[in-house]
Amino acid sequence: MSVRNIVLALVVVLAPSVASATALWSRADSTVLESAAMSLPAATPAVDTAVVAPKRSFFKRIVDYFTEDSVEMAQNDKKRFRFSLLGGPNYANDMKFAVALAGVMQYRLNGCDAPMQASSATISASVSTAKFWSLWIYGTTYFPDDRMRINTDIALNYSPRDFWGIGYYRGNSDTKCKLHQVEARIKGELLMRLAPAFFVGPILEWDYSRTGDIDLPELLDGQDNVVRNYGLGVTLEYDSRDLATNASRGLHLYLSQLFRPKFLWNHYAFSTTDFRAHYYHTAWRGAIIAGELRGLFNFGNPSWAMMALLGDNRTMRGYYKGRYRDKHMATLQVEVRQHIYKRIGAVVWGGMGSVFHDKDTFKHILPNYGIGLRWEFRNRVNIRLDYGFGKSGQNGFMFSINEAF
Repeated sequence: MSVRNIVLALVVVLAPSVASATALWSRADSTVLESAAMSLPAATPAVDTAVVAPKRSFFKRIVDYFTEDSVEMAQNDKKRFRFSLLGGPNYANDMKFAVALAGVMQYRLNGCDAPMQASSATISASVSTAKFWSLWIYGTTYFPDDRMRINTDIALNYSPRDFWGIGYYRGNSDTKCKLHQVEARIKGELLMRLAPAFFVGPILEWDYSRTGDIDLPELLDGQDNVVRNYGLGVTLEYDSRDLATNASRGLHLYLSQLFRPKFLWNHYAFSTTDFRAHYYHTAWRGAIIAGELRGLFNFGNPSWAMMALLGDNRTMRGYYKGRYRDKHMATLQVEVRQHIYKRIGAVVWGGMGSVFHDKDTFKHILPNYGIGLRWEFRNRVNIRLDYGFGKSGQNGFMFSINEAF
């Protein structure tokens, strides 16, 4: 909430005029002096005129927390540090009903005053009736004049999800088993600006996946139940967006090349190329058209845990995550974001995607579409409620903070 420090000083001086005082003191008659002194008004006792803000009840604080107007939110966006917390429901085919708690921390390093965008970190935790649980921390720290950026991505989760195996045809079959997967990931990027809006820097990543015994081990194709991967590489990025977490205009191009060679203790040696292109354009009053093209390509010998997975709360929303998995993935989505009234907005999107093993198997296109509701929880920080649809009746409801892309 905003904190207003208002200092009100009221000084009232009551005294004879300078001319009268001079005339009085110029007379030598003590009687007249005494008479003049007696005629002076009595001193007025000091009165504390400080305004004390009324104490707000707990309920009033909650109401104020959610009802700041746009002016207050814009002013708070200039603060050095701010933390917001919110919880909500979630439903998806894999997790079933879940409760999620999400917090957004916005902060500014010295020399990073507005209009430069604030650094941000999102902390998300969820637990579901299907015994899923997850903890995810991700964000970007901006340095003065945007000379350098640090992107972080840390995740830990447990997923007792259905597993169909690897490849499009297995994902389309009815043969599946339960995969009780524990996953952990630590990823960091250090990007330095070489030219306006152009950044380059190293990337490091560590991944861990483990599953216990499964009913149909043949779906793992003889691969290990426990997989560790250590990777390093380089990232190139062009970013002309006005705000990374909720852009209204600009272009974003991202290309990372990550290597996981044998000499870095990788049992499964392979490399990953991740390409993303985002474009944002204001179409008409209150409307933004956003588009994303993404490709994820694994070359070499990736394990079942490091395959490209189709479906999450950002891409191909509504699909059962991991039902379709293979070495490569390509997706395209276009979203129309329309402001409706005050802090309320709505979105509609359509897209398509595919997983494939090589160029000869890149022929099965999966559709995706959905609708969503937006509420501006903080200045240009949206609460996102999406309902996505996919092939064969797959669908899911998602609760999150910030836009999908």
